[in-house]
Amino acid sequence: MRLKLHRGDHMNDTVNSENITSKEHRLEGGKYLTFFLGKEEYAIEILKVQEIIGLMAITPVPSMPDYIRGVLNLRGKIIPVMDLRSRFGFSAIDDTEETCIIVVQEAQFRMGIIVDKVSEVSDIASEQLEEVPSFGSSMTDEYLAGIGKLGDSVKLILDVSKVLFEFREEVMDSQVDAAGE
Repeated sequence: MRLKLHRGDHMNDTVNSENITSKEHRLEGGKYLTFFLGKEEYAIEILKVQEIIGLMAITPVPSMPDYIRGVLNLRGKIIPVMDLRSRFGFSAIDDTEETCIIVVQEAQFRMGIIVDKVSEVSDIASEQLEEVPSFGSSMTDEYLAGIGKLGDSVKLILDVSKVLFEFREEVMDSQVDAAGE
């Protein structure tokens, strides 16, 4: 079995035709699924969420980056699974009873993301959304589409297409090398 991950360059036509939210597009208010990685709360557009499942057996796939835990069989469909803590460079922690997988779909691509715990579905109005401030380095904010302000809390809104489907050039090169062997 071969796991095929797609890089942003390859998907640009598909992503743009679906009017995907990114820094180039205006982030709009709506419903967002919020979840935690450590003490920080993140959000993704609810329309991109297929389902939320508890941890289940994940089969490792050789030659994948550390943040790809492997694949799972979800009712006969093979879904790649990404550890979001690892993707963001956070330290690893043991899985808990609250650790779960959010199955996300972007255009025709589907991936599971492992998060520490799911919080709630929040309704974030357009006036509660802000652009991501400059942190002095594009690497720091590359995965954020915006920031939601709800009361005293802040929700970091992820750019799903960048987090899940854009991979560094060396990752893609190593997959090509592994496939050619």
